[in-house]
Amino acid sequence: MEDLTDVYNDLIMEHSMNSYNKKKLDDATSSEIGHNPNCGDEITLEIKLNGNIIEDMAFSGHGCAISQSSTSIMIDTLKGKTIEEAKEIIKTFIGMIKREITDEEELRKLEDAIAFKNVANMPARVKCALLAWHTIEGMLEK
Repeated sequence: MEDLTDVYNDLIMEHSMNSYNKKKLDDATSSEIGHNPNCGDEITLEIKLNGNIIEDMAFSGHGCAISQSSTSIMIDTLKGKTIEEAKEIIKTFIGMIKREITDEEELRKLEDAIAFKNVANMPARVKCALLAWHTIEGMLEK
């Protein structure tokens, strides 16, 4: 049986190489640049809100496989959610990466984003995985 880690790695690689979320949103309601000076990763997140629902999201920019795939998978996870649901998922993801949340049941709400669970063991990669999540967190606070 394929190791879960392999499945997660495949998912991360797939999203980093050909993300269908990497595009321009013509009718974005807001956009924000996220930047990680440590490794030069830079993304522009675009979001389209319909009332309090995240109707669509996209990103552009450049960076390592972890930051690119984390951004793409975040978009898949948050699209269609309400702002409140999204904030809860963002909090859970950041908690997982910082090893503050380990409860499997709670982590389930992350859907595919749980693939980044092992990043918690790679301190140098934590900022890469969190870049988009911190960026969207800031956008939703506005």
